[in-house]
Amino acid sequence: MLIDHTDKVVLVSGGGRGIGRAIVQRFVAEGAAVVALDLAFEEADGAADHEQLVCDVTSPESVATAVRTVVERHGRIDVLINNAGINVVGAVEDLDWERWRACFDVNVGGVFLLSQAVIPTMKQQRSGRILNAASFAAIVPSIGAAAYGASKAAVVQFTRVLAGELGPWDVTVNAYAPGMVPTAMNGFAEMSTPDQDRLLDTLSLRRWESTDDVADLLVFLASDAASYITGTLVDVSGGKLATQVPSRAYENL
Repeated sequence: MLIDHTDKVVLVSGGGRGIGRAIVQRFVAEGAAVVALDLAFEEADGAADHEQLVCDVTSPESVATAVRTVVERHGRIDVLINNAGINVVGAVEDLDWERWRACFDVNVGGVFLLSQAVIPTMKQQRSGRILNAASFAAIVPSIGAAAYGASKAAVVQFTRVLAGELGPWDVTVNAYAPGMVPTAMNGFAEMSTPDQDRLLDTLSLRRWESTDDVADLLVFLASDAASYITGTLVDVSGGKLATQVPSRAYENL
């Protein structure tokens, strides 16, 4: 099966760092015309292989300007990847309201605003792919991560509703749930060996997830080969907690 994204216009939020940057680079390699959105681009150098636009995904005005710019330059938007997100930790009893609200503003509000902004263009085209970053935390949340887990669960339900609303225009909407990708946001790679082992023991595929593991899924979901997949959450966590104690399979190796 040949997946061809040549000349497709792909919009990626949070495309300036971490998983977002890897997604941008992967779609560029696949031949797409990629536009990355990020606040970090206020200080970033221009990229030779893709466009960069400064965008605050929590601002309706900023989002509208960015999407309008993309449509004016390219005439269409084939794929929107809502990757931008933040992590907020803290027990519910101690969690500050402003931090809770910030988590939802970015993780849910950003998905809403960007999706809403691209809908008219995708309806006019009668085609499109919207891919929303959820998390394994939307399936099994962690103690001290109520804001993050709740926000990602909200993304999943939003995805299902939007998939139903856009089905008549052949626009598919799906969410994806990465597991443990070491990034600056989570600090997995900097943990002590015992702490890393404790986390890795929850995986059926006992290794850290790579950004390529996420990008591989998105390249497929954005393709014509995935045209009949919509309204779902795809778990790309390496089989995290697929069984109660995945580490038992590794004990006698």
